[in-house]
Amino acid sequence: MTADLKIIRFDPLRIQTENQLRSAITSGVLLPGQKLIERDLCEKLGVSRPSLREALRRLEAEKLIVNIPHRGPMVATVTVEEAHELYAVRKLLEGHAAAECARHASTEQISQLKQAVDELSLGISHQSHPDILKAKQHFYAALLDGCGNTLVAEILGGLLSRISLLRSTSLLLDSRLPASLREIKAIFNAINKHDAVSAQRLAETHVAHAELAALAILKSPAEEAHIQPDKTHRRKP
Repeated sequence: MTADLKIIRFDPLRIQTENQLRSAITSGVLLPGQKLIERDLCEKLGVSRPSLREALRRLEAEKLIVNIPHRGPMVATVTVEEAHELYAVRKLLEGHAAAECARHASTEQISQLKQAVDELSLGISHQSHPDILKAKQHFYAALLDGCGNTLVAEILGGLLSRISLLRSTSLLLDSRLPASLREIKAIFNAINKHDAVSAQRLAETHVAHAELAALAILKSPAEEAHIQPDKTHRRKP
């Protein structure tokens, strides 16, 4: 049996392709419901079809992509029911992560959180959607690193990737950004003071408010029309 075992080699091209596609989805370059045409993606990314297909399979496992029979892969969408489920689990895990971060984060990890909050504030003041998305990703990366629980970080990281399908298309309503910034600053302040109880409560409140904004988007007729692939993305990669 052992004679049949082979060394599994690291495939940097596949990883790079996967990361590029994930970033394009979570940043809104590829939109929910958009059909993914292999030929076009191979040309744009400069990769072979086997590398692309392996990356697509990985993203399908993360539920960022769906493969429709006789139609092929497209960027996933999130329904109202799925959003309720995502935010219910996110509320539990994010509250726990914030509390644990307040208890265990190092000085360097807290410094990373502060930097992310500053980046978010700057992005909002400049009305730069790419900078806002990048700053939020930075904040959550620092939060999950500081919580010290790899399983929570893994599960919540996956949830946040799926939630980004909503955030990237509309940033959960621009009108909510100032309130979102205040909430994130309050979470940071609690973590900085090592106040685990307040950090958990504030994080749960932040998620509850984010859910209300997400549901408002999902129930909007404009958003429903926006995510119909046959109407808006028929010929786009």
